[in-house]
Parts: sequence; structure tokens; C-alpha cells
Amino acid sequence: MHRIGVFVCWCGSNIAATVDVKKVAETLGKEPGVAFAMDYQYMCSEGGQGAIRSAIKDHALTGIVVAACSPRMHEPTFRKAAAAAGLNPFMVEVANIREQCSWIHRNKQDATEKAIILGRTAIAKVMLNTPLTAGESRVVKRALVIGGGIAGIQTALDVADAGFKVDIVERKPTIGGKMAQLDKTFPTLDCAACILTPKMVEAAQHENITIHTYSEVESVSGFVGDFKVKIRKKARCVDEVACTGCGDCMAKCPAKKAKSEFDQGLRNRSAIYIPFAQAIPNVPVIDRENCIKFQTGKCGVCEKICPSKAVHYDQEDTILEESYGAIVVATGFDTVSPEPYGEFRYEEYPDVITSLEFERLCNAAGPTGGHLVRPSDHKEPKRIVFVQCVGSRGSGECEKTYCSKICCMYTAKHAMLVREKYPDSEVYVFYIDVRTPGKAFDEFQRRAIEQYNVHYIKGMVGQVEKKGDMLLIQASDLLHDKQLHIEADMVVLATAVEPEKGARNLATMLTASMDTNDFFTEAHPKLRPVESPTAGVYLSGLCQGPKDIPETVAQAGAAASKVIGLLVKDKLITNPCIASPAEPMCNGCGLCENVCPYGAITYEVKEVHREGKRLSTRVAQVNEAVCQGCGACTVTCPSGVMDLWGFSTRQILAEVDAICR
Repeated sequence: MHRIGVFVCWCGSNIAATVDVKKVAETLGKEPGVAFAMDYQYMCSEGGQGAIRSAIKDHALTGIVVAACSPRMHEPTFRKAAAAAGLNPFMVEVANIREQCSWIHRNKQDATEKAIILGRTAIAKVMLNTPLTAGESRVVKRALVIGGGIAGIQTALDVADAGFKVDIVERKPTIGGKMAQLDKTFPTLDCAACILTPKMVEAAQHENITIHTYSEVESVSGFVGDFKVKIRKKARCVDEVACTGCGDCMAKCPAKKAKSEFDQGLRNRSAIYIPFAQAIPNVPVIDRENCIKFQTGKCGVCEKICPSKAVHYDQEDTILEESYGAIVVATGFDTVSPEPYGEFRYEEYPDVITSLEFERLCNAAGPTGGHLVRPSDHKEPKRIVFVQCVGSRGSGECEKTYCSKICCMYTAKHAMLVREKYPDSEVYVFYIDVRTPGKAFDEFQRRAIEQYNVHYIKGMVGQVEKKGDMLLIQASDLLHDKQLHIEADMVVLATAVEPEKGARNLATMLTASMDTNDFFTEAHPKLRPVESPTAGVYLSGLCQGPKDIPETVAQAGAAASKVIGLLVKDKLITNPCIASPAEPMCNGCGLCENVCPYGAITYEVKEVHREGKRLSTRVAQVNEAVCQGCGACTVTCPSGVMDLWGFSTRQILAEVDAICR
């Protein structure tokens, strides 16, 4: 006999303003099998949970339905309340009458009718629910951090300091990321390398951290607490252990025409190279595309002169396999290419550069030794125009609709650095809006105007043309409603930030969610901002969205705390809502195995009874520890024999019938 309890939440005015909660409770209380119904202002509060516990005991309830907000928000809360009262937590159903009802309706009558229907479907389902028992799985006491920028380094250090082993995988030859390319940081104008380099050294020397540079994640399988990861360690052609970092190979290499990626192509490098002086590891890598030995079979100078015999041309990629309890994504960002924006003539005029290229020109370790000069003729620029929001906040095919968040601040930084080093120079900044949301950011930007006399002009640059050895900028001044023609020595484009190019492939491996801009999506924007919807996968830094360095470091620490909270556990409670095949009816087609994103389904040959006969056939087997209950196999199975505990076909059809009543 069913005795169902229905609890309707007001959620303050979130639900009650659009839904007649008392009518919903009264109507659902008359449904067959319902023994008790009530409404309450905040069901998730201690008072609301107490009412649930009391009703379960007083009315001997066999199941409960909570009509409230999304189950993603408070389903665990209500399950715990039910368990505390002696009811199996999987005899709880949540009817989402906030996001799926009150928030999307304006007419109270329509919203109320829909809330009643949603409650009725939940009642129909809970009547077919069966008590489920969660299992256990082990936790591997090791974490993987994908990305070796400041976000990845900080996350790894925090986890390692807690006593857990951490592996950093970085696809470039050195850790450090984009921050290593910067000159100064806002709003304090302190040296980026002075902040970052000690962190890099600390990570390299930490007993609990292993760094895999020039490496990429090849595949990921498993589940939270026990991920199986294959890492491709690409061939550097230099033995990391034997190499002393003397630099003789780079000095003697005859192939010196490759563009330096670290210096944004503003300087040439040799075919065997270390990206920058403070690189970790301080070991060269051979660029095979530009190496004479690999292209023609001749040369071999670096191998001959290496005093430690560390150069090996026959070195091949190796695959490392490791198990991890948690994975942190810290893949960072790229900047969009200005090439699609023909009005700026970026490809045509060498004195039109990006902000990151400007950083390298200002850096003391950069291609010009920190002396700001025009790339075309190496003369000091007397007039510089900065253009904001290149690729950001637009609606065109090439545009990013979002604000890149850091551009206003680093442009103010660049303008101040120019005026400080070259007081006779003129600096113009063309902007759509100035956005300075961080601590002391607004004061910093105003200092550029008031103290350094930087000319801020609200308007957009329409065209950049060549006029002799100068650049002619055609732009609009919206505040004064006039067109401007400015002759400048250099134009600097503040290009939009975007996720690292390989982020989507990685998200597919991790079964992690991404938004339309390819940023990783958090499990909940307010309550779980550093967690991926995939259990055991955490987010750190700009892979999740635009942010500055302080915000990145803060998120790195938050992600590390979540990882530590997971790794301190010896066992995890597994989800009992898993796939289960009816073996006698399975025809062994293999479709469910192919679609399972977790690799939880395999096939075994078993004897089954079918139509009165004993047959030996292939049948699906589900690894309960690996299955995450996504349901992909249930909809794929052509025989309909694969079902999901807690979400069976029978339960889903009962919900459909309840809607159609």
C-alpha cells in the first residue's frame, strides 16, 4: 500500500508569486496513494526538513514528493532528511516547479496547472520507485592537473602541500603559461616573472609534484576516485636527465630562422631551443619542422657538441598510464587572431600589433631588451593608438559576444608604461566602455587619465591606412560626435581571449560540459563554481571563463580544496541509479557498449534460458562502479532490455501517462 507525502515549497516569492502553492498542495493531496500534503515557505530550511521528517514518522509515509526548485539544487538535502527519518533516500522525488514552471510563466493560472501536472508525474514515478542501496568505490590518492600555467601551478602546489601526489601535464616544453610572457601585472605594476618564477621553481622542486612538459592527455576512462589516464609524452630528442642546460647546442645550431612562439614571432630562434631563460625544465627541445637533421638527414651539430651526450634523434613519443582520484582542468586561454578584421591591416602592416606582442616588446627579456620600438624600422614610437574590444562584444561571425574582462585593465597598464618610459609620447585609447570591476581597478584606470594624461576616446577605429612611414587611423569620437584622423607610429589591438584550442577535445575525453564559446561549464554558477558536472573533474583558471590573475589564483585554491576534500576519503559512495540488462533477452548486438561514455559495459558469453531453451550467447555486463547512470545505453538498446534503476522505462511511461490524464 502506497502512502505518499507531498511537500510544496514557496521558495519565498520565487514560486509563490506565480504559482498558487496552497491549491497545488490541496489538489495533489487528493491524488490516489497520497496520505499527506502540505505547503511551506522554505522546504530546504531546517524547519522545512523537520516537517518532512515528522510527516514521514507520523503518517508512516512510504515515499515523498517535494515540489520545489531543481533537483540539482536540493535533492541531496531532501534525501538526507528522508534518510534521517528512516525512509530510503531513493524513495524521494523532486518536482521542479521553479525553473520549469514559475520562472517561465507569467500567468498564475497556467503556472498553477503546470505545477499540479509536474507534481502528479512525480507521484506516479515515486509509486514505482524501489529502495536502492548505494555501493562503494576506492579513491586513488593522486591528482592530475591538465595545464601548467599559473592556475595549474597554484592548484598543484596547494594539493601537494596537503600531502597528496600531483602530476602536471603541460603541452608546451615548459610550464608558466601566458603569465610568463607578461612584463608587468595590474594594478600594482609589479614584475610578472618575479611572481611566477618562484612558483615554477617551487613546483619543480616539490617532492609531491611530477611535471610532464611537452605532453598531452591521450585518453581518459574510469570515474571519480579512479580515473585511468594515458599521457603522450612527446619526443624532445633531448634526454631530460642527462641534459645540463649549458646551451651549447642552441648557440651552435645553424638553423636559426624559426619564429619564437614565446616572443610572438618577433624574434627568431634556433631549431633546438629553450623557450625562455627561466623555463622549467631547463632542457631544450628540437623543433623537427625546422631542424636540418630531420629535414635533410644532414647536420647533427647539436649531437656532436653536446658534452653530456643528451641529444638523441631517434627518441620517440612514450605513453604513460596512471590512475588518478581527481582531475583539474587548467588549460588556460589563447587570444583571437586579428586577421579576420581587415580594417586594422594586421597582416599587412608590421606596426599593427597585438597586446601580447606589445608585452614582449616591453619586456626586458623580450626581443628588444625592453626597449619599445616599431617592428618595421626599430624606431621609438612617438604616438601610439590602442584599440579595445577587438573580437569581443560583437555579433559578427568572427566576434565573441562576451567581454574578455582583462582588456581594459591591461590596456591602461600598457598606456601608463609607455608614458612613464617615454614622457614625450602621445597615447590614445579607443574604447566601447571601460570596465574595471576588481579591487583598486577603477583607481588604476583613472590614474592613466589623470596622472599620465592618456587620451581616452569613446568610439571605434574604422580603418587603418598607410601614410608614408606612419599609420593613418580613421575613427569616431562618439561623445563629441565627430570623425577623427590620427597619424600614429604604432597601433596596438586588445584582442579577445578564448579557450585554448584543444579544450573541446579534452572536454570530450572527460565527458565535461562546455558552453557555446567552448569555455568549460561549472556544475552550478553560484554553489559549485569550480566543479564540472562530471564528478571528480574540477575547473581552474581561464578554461572556465575570462578572469584576471588574482581571480585565477583564487579559483585555483578553491579547486585544490575540492580535490583535497575528495582525496582525503578512502572510499566514495557510488550512485545506485545504474544500468541493468535483462540478460535472457539481450541479443549481444554491442550497441550499448559503443555508446557508453564511461566504458562501463562489456560482453560475456553466458548460458541463458530463452523460449524454453538453454542457449550460450553474448550478453551485456555493467560494471556498477564505473556506470554513472547517464541512460545512453537504455535509449540505444534495440531490444529494450537495458534499463536504469530509478529511471526505468516503466517509471518514465507512468510519468507520461500522468501528464496525459
